[in-house]
Amino acid sequence: MCDKPYLIVVGGPTASGKTDFAIRLALHYRTVILSADSRQFYREMRIGTASPDAAQLAAVPHYFIGHLSVTDSYSVGDYERDALALLDELFQKHKVVILTGGSGLYIKALCEGLDEFPEVPAEIRNTVEQIYKNEGIKALQRELKAVDPAYYAVVDTQNPQRLIRAISVYKASGRPYSAFRTQQPLPRNFIPIYIQLDWPRDVLYARINERVTRMMEQGLLEEARQLYPLRHYNALQTVGYQELFDYLEGQSTLEAAVDLIRQNSRRYAKRQLTWMRRYGHWALFRAEEWEKAVRFVEGRL
Repeated sequence: MCDKPYLIVVGGPTASGKTDFAIRLALHYRTVILSADSRQFYREMRIGTASPDAAQLAAVPHYFIGHLSVTDSYSVGDYERDALALLDELFQKHKVVILTGGSGLYIKALCEGLDEFPEVPAEIRNTVEQIYKNEGIKALQRELKAVDPAYYAVVDTQNPQRLIRAISVYKASGRPYSAFRTQQPLPRNFIPIYIQLDWPRDVLYARINERVTRMMEQGLLEEARQLYPLRHYNALQTVGYQELFDYLEGQSTLEAAVDLIRQNSRRYAKRQLTWMRRYGHWALFRAEEWEKAVRFVEGRL
């Protein structure tokens, strides 16, 4: 066994069963879980982010779940710093820790470090932000697709801040944002083991549709209604809330809004899968292949 501790990373698209699988692993190894789902950081977004429920949180200690408010400013760099510091403490008690979530950038930041990007003058970012204010998110999507199709294929295209950042980098440097995402991994004091939960596409999409239905039954509309006054905050520029905000503003019917949540969630899952395919370190397992996954992990410990 290596002297370094191990971080078992449970990844996969939305609705793939990461939470339950991570809890089972944590119980097996008598350890704890860190979240790498950047939306589950926010305590007010419990239903729309499918955050672990009370029973799941009681089963295993979780970190980075509901520790922020949507009004807080929190970047991927903040997460990298905080999560590394926490792991230093946790690895004093545990040889193995579990990391799970669908935010690929946050997983990469923790396990490999962030890429170095050029400085963007304020006037350039202000110009791009003005495009968003005047013409909406579709204008940003069109521009990014034109100047950086590689990044467009993997970014959350419903997140205006990500789009603004990428377009601003391009305008400032003359090079696509994706050209700067090639940094070599930084040294870490732990060894990641990557597991991806894999489903046939049609089954995954059915699970996504079912999850949206369940969220609505649990009160997602009321959660969105309570958050509507805060809708301009970055944390809420995401699938599940934007569609219901449009409904609350009278721009669509509730049925159309829910259908759009399902559609955008499926698109988000497709982008997550595209992102993970870019890296060859993910070992794919079906959710029912528990014993096989554990054998894979044991072979690397």
